[in-house]
Amino acid sequence: MPAAPDFPAAPDRVPIKRALLSVSDKTGLIEAAKALARIGVELVSTGGTRKAIAEAGVPVKDVAELTGFPEMMDGRVKTLHPAVHGALLGVRDAPEHRKAMEGHGIGAIDLVYVNLYPFEQTVASGAEFATSIENIDIGGPAMIRSAAKNHGYVAVCTELADLQEVLAALEADGATSLDLRRKLAQRAYARTAAYDSSISSWLAWELGERAPRRFSIAGDLVQTMRYGENPHQQAAFYRLPNPPPGVASARQLQGKDLSYNNINDTDAAFELVAEFDPRSGPACAIIKHANPCGVATGKTVLEAYERALACDPVSAFGGIIALNTALDAATAAKILDLLTEVVIAPEIAPDVAKLFAKKKNVRLLATGGLPDPLAKGLTFKSVSGGFLVQGRDDARLTPADLQVVTKRAPTEAEVRDMLFAFTVAKHVKSNAIVYAKSGQTLGIGAGQMNRKDSARIAALRAADFGLDLKGSACASEAFFPFADGLIQAADAGCTAVIQPGGSVRDKEVIEAADARGLAMVFTGVRVFRH
Repeated sequence: MPAAPDFPAAPDRVPIKRALLSVSDKTGLIEAAKALARIGVELVSTGGTRKAIAEAGVPVKDVAELTGFPEMMDGRVKTLHPAVHGALLGVRDAPEHRKAMEGHGIGAIDLVYVNLYPFEQTVASGAEFATSIENIDIGGPAMIRSAAKNHGYVAVCTELADLQEVLAALEADGATSLDLRRKLAQRAYARTAAYDSSISSWLAWELGERAPRRFSIAGDLVQTMRYGENPHQQAAFYRLPNPPPGVASARQLQGKDLSYNNINDTDAAFELVAEFDPRSGPACAIIKHANPCGVATGKTVLEAYERALACDPVSAFGGIIALNTALDAATAAKILDLLTEVVIAPEIAPDVAKLFAKKKNVRLLATGGLPDPLAKGLTFKSVSGGFLVQGRDDARLTPADLQVVTKRAPTEAEVRDMLFAFTVAKHVKSNAIVYAKSGQTLGIGAGQMNRKDSARIAALRAADFGLDLKGSACASEAFFPFADGLIQAADAGCTAVIQPGGSVRDKEVIEAADARGLAMVFTGVRVFRH
């Protein structure tokens, strides 16, 4: 481990005399370059960045004038040179560093503005392997890290907002403060860490390594929160690169800031409703505490909403409403009759959004689309001292996947009801039981320690709201370990049961189903949700 040299303390105020600009995203570049030039900063740049600045009539040097070497190897080598990194890493007040810089004719660089090759966007676009590799930036991260290490003297910017913060400081008193440079350094290292994380994760996926030796997660801050799950817990919300349509990428049209629990519940609601293809008709999911209290399809959005609400209008109070298609005015008017925390939909037209003006605390989110329920991805769960990683639950069943195990085969209508109920059960906390009929949940039992209680609670909920379970389908997200849970469901009125199967007592459960004239199918797929 290198020992810390006996350097002089870094100064608080550092004026900027020379800046190196090299950016992939040129948004705001010309305005910033002009502002730097106005206050007398010498500009040095590379490739397309230098060309853009020069064409705007702003004086700018090519980095080759510093290095004495032209850009080469298709742009792979242009800033990897002692004249650049010496200019960034040299400790101005250290005699040996100053001597080296003077002896080799290295002039200090006081400001670096670099945003990196768009690797994350390239991969997200589905580019082929070779193109993705070419979009791995090397010189950019090297300059960022050099400048950040020497933040005692150098200001490093990786986003336009950083540069604008530096410009404000320069226009105020002509210098950057040590406190600002330290903050910029922290942001810079976070950016290169996130960039490397994206590259390593992508390579692991390409190589088929589902459990690489090291795994890192990187996200961009969306918002800090007043508190987390409870008022004594701190919390913040981060967005992963290139998120699919959903709560992380949605536009908030009105309402208070989303809370930690709002985000958790809204994500659960939208992930559930995205299971239903809007081409087959509207669907609505109402969520409370990450569990659905009602899910339904309908011929119209309003019908889907009213059928979902009918399953448990008490629990829906203060819940989250998610739609798989655009929110219309008729449905919005009905939603306004209910105390609702969040409404999320692919589209909410401006005239529809205006209807919520009298309830300004309702958070309206428009996602611009639906996530692909079959898309591969990862989910994370923290544990003390670590975290668990798994593939997202992309299980999707068709009638062909079902194995009939009872004497009576289900009707076509029962098959539709079973698949609907099983899809909802996939999004209910285990142990889960869902009763459904004609594209509507009738009773949901969630999070119980045994399956019999889940079946009983789901039936009690249906009875509380006058919903008849006769002829309904019952879905269990995991096998029935005993016949008692199935008997409970049969006694409640269901006529068809869908479950994974695989219990040592499957024979006993099947016999109980046959004794009651039920149709039962095994999926071979378990969809636990803890």
